[in-house]
Amino acid sequence: MIVFFPTYARRSPAGTNWQATVAGMVTRPLPPRSRRRVFSLAVLRRLLDLDDAQFDSEVFRRRAEAFLFERIAGQPIRVEIGGRLIDAGRTDRTGHFSATVELDEATVAAAGEVGGWIPYSGWPVQDRLQVEDVLAAPEGPAAGGRIQMIAEQGLSVISDIDDTVKVTNVANRRELLANTFIREFQAVPGMVELYRRWQDRGVAFHYVSASPWQMADCLRIFLADVGLPAGSMHLKLFRLKDSTPLGRLPSKKRSKRRAIEQIMDAFPGRRFLLVGDSGELDPEIYASVARRRPHQIAGVRIRQVEGRAPRTKVQSRLERLSRRLPAGMLQSFVHVDDLADAV
Repeated sequence: MIVFFPTYARRSPAGTNWQATVAGMVTRPLPPRSRRRVFSLAVLRRLLDLDDAQFDSEVFRRRAEAFLFERIAGQPIRVEIGGRLIDAGRTDRTGHFSATVELDEATVAAAGEVGGWIPYSGWPVQDRLQVEDVLAAPEGPAAGGRIQMIAEQGLSVISDIDDTVKVTNVANRRELLANTFIREFQAVPGMVELYRRWQDRGVAFHYVSASPWQMADCLRIFLADVGLPAGSMHLKLFRLKDSTPLGRLPSKKRSKRRAIEQIMDAFPGRRFLLVGDSGELDPEIYASVARRRPHQIAGVRIRQVEGRAPRTKVQSRLERLSRRLPAGMLQSFVHVDDLADAV
């Protein structure tokens, strides 16, 4: 199966065409009675301390299924955008692929742009294709994707997901697992209405999170179901070594900052509002980006959440980071009303 990630397109340097990113992953579900599937489900059940009803619930089965697969490396991918067939390369050793394709205005128009997004479809194929080939019908089932068309200038929000727009409670490991695997996702109160007001003012959105790519489809559906604006999605590649404290924290900080700076590099003429929370490393990551690129930063807003540290210590941490930035650039909030004038 193939899953496409929400991505974006930007104007080419010449300003005549669009440079669009197509990205996703290709996996194969684990067989129903495979040893790996049975073992993985048993580990999750013990980890979450699930009773029979929870273990058999539709929510748990759906979320667990997102992790029960084999990655397919070296798989050729083709996509169809506005009637044009494009070779999108092969998957890497993690089963992921990413390609930048040039789209002219005719292709974009033929694809049917809706609300700043153009739809496309794609398939895993048996043999590597050349763009100029005459292609037959797809060999496998088609999957759908969307690309957000973003102007050269304007305001973008780069937003975290967990505990910024979705209730996760990352600081409490048991609650984190329960909110990930056995409960329906819930939006942080007030954030849907706030982001929609910003969207109505022409703001574009990019969701950059330490959640694993395995959750991409679940998170995309969550955003749509609760009414949060759609946006490009930039999650974390989950590897076994990242599940240890030594592997997790440095790689999380580096990968998130790298993803943010790649977005900013793609849109040098835009300004960016960074929105996150105090539960993990958002304040340090955002402050680091703001120090390196103050001309692109419209502001940093950090939601104060309940965590391991007392609120006074969190406030002291944020004030220390704020002093290293231009006055007023980094501000914290508890209630959404405090963000009314951020855009």
